[in-house]
Amino acid sequence: MRLGQNMCWESYADQRYISLTVPILVNPILAWNYQYGLRLSNPRICQNKLETVLTIHMEKQNNKEELKRGLQNRHIQLIALGGAIGTGLFLGIGKAATLAGPAVILGYAFAGIIAFFIMRQLGEMVVEEPVSGSFSYFANKYWGSFAGYASGWNYWVLYILVSMAELTAIGVYVQFWWPEIPLWASSLFFFFAINALNLASVKIYGETEFWFSIIKVVAIIAMIVFGVYLLISGTGGEQASLSNLTSHGGFFPKGWFSQTAEGNFEGLLSAMALIMFSFGGLELVGITAAEAEHPEKNIPKATNQVIYRILIFYVGALIILFSLTPWTNITADTSPFVLVFDKLNGFEFTIFGKTFYFTKIIANALNLIVLTAALSVYNSSVYSNSRMLYGLAEQGNAPRFLSKLNKNHAPINAILVSALFAAVCVFINYVAPKNALEILMSLVVSSLIINWVMISITHLYFRKNKLDAHLQTKFPSFLYPLSNYICLIFLIAVLGIMWITGMKLPVELIPAWLILLYVSYVLIKRKKS
Repeated sequence: MRLGQNMCWESYADQRYISLTVPILVNPILAWNYQYGLRLSNPRICQNKLETVLTIHMEKQNNKEELKRGLQNRHIQLIALGGAIGTGLFLGIGKAATLAGPAVILGYAFAGIIAFFIMRQLGEMVVEEPVSGSFSYFANKYWGSFAGYASGWNYWVLYILVSMAELTAIGVYVQFWWPEIPLWASSLFFFFAINALNLASVKIYGETEFWFSIIKVVAIIAMIVFGVYLLISGTGGEQASLSNLTSHGGFFPKGWFSQTAEGNFEGLLSAMALIMFSFGGLELVGITAAEAEHPEKNIPKATNQVIYRILIFYVGALIILFSLTPWTNITADTSPFVLVFDKLNGFEFTIFGKTFYFTKIIANALNLIVLTAALSVYNSSVYSNSRMLYGLAEQGNAPRFLSKLNKNHAPINAILVSALFAAVCVFINYVAPKNALEILMSLVVSSLIINWVMISITHLYFRKNKLDAHLQTKFPSFLYPLSNYICLIFLIAVLGIMWITGMKLPVELIPAWLILLYVSYVLIKRKKS
């Protein structure tokens, strides 16, 4: 039987809603069905008085289980915001501050703009096509199969390493309260707990991450508000003043870039690598697209709102930090939270005849906050890793069994395989607990740079495709293509700064890692063919 001339074809513009495999329909046009997502709707066979009226309306969800859209707007907002608020904000600002002084505030503002450009580039793509796999899917479709393969597996490895690092950090924070508990034991406990949560429905993950992020956000707001109170009321001490931002050598006390007599580098540019990595995790909003309710509304809202919130949190926290005390008093281990709440050490209050001292409360509160931040990042890592692996399986760039979903529509095999690799962390903590965190974080740097670069380049190919087809996107990025080139130049410059300032290992690992990805890609494709 052949298709009649009066049949009506309808395109779903590359969404792959159906895949027709009907032997009785012998027509070359059916070869287009998988690539272009054609749908045969309301067919009318008027020739030869055929007795069979063929009606095909095969959407993907009718043939195969899909990820469930269970993430609401509030989940998306807090997931996007919480993804970039990790332990770096609470504990890592001090190192950058010692390198650049108050000028580091400008560095965070500029890095925030770069992060926003990348978020808008990714946001434009996921709003247009809210599918699983995020930027790996787009790289595979618009750039090439190797680009999709490399970006997906690079992202997966990146967050396996982040998972390991956060599990290690969790163990350290637990030891603050219970030093007798081995590092590996607490890591193992939270390893099982978080993975069990992610095997439940995506709504459970969204709700958990929502409250994790709420705790972090409330902690930051409390720090900023109380810091402002200390400055205005004068209770922050004689040295607490906004003049600290320009005193003690000025706003740029160490200049843009210089080398000390000992051979160390300092200045704003030398701190840019540390600053930029604080924004890692913003791309998580793209991973949620396939499970977000009304992605065409919620993704743009989350993308636009998260950037100024993060700038307020980072820049606001830094202004408070540098105002409360001269930057010369800050050490690499200084946390703005420790500094601000330390001002409460002399305070005490009595409830039911029992006196409570802020000193102990501050220490416990800070530990609870950083523990929550670490749990939040690990929770998001488990989620994003499983979805990326699921997307790779959908593309054919990972084994098909990884696309299996459980009854809660969670990619069970992708979660378990990712968990298996992350479990290596427990072993590392057992054999080398002291050096584990430093080793893991040095490896994260390479994957993170590759991730951002591939998002920006993929967006260039995406926009070119849409322009060639004369299509207008729903959520266009800012200053295309100028913003893409600004991001790429900036990221390459950061690599150069890392090389010059002694962070050579992460830079050297990039070509080695890309070669390894390409070799594995060739071998897998050869095996398939």
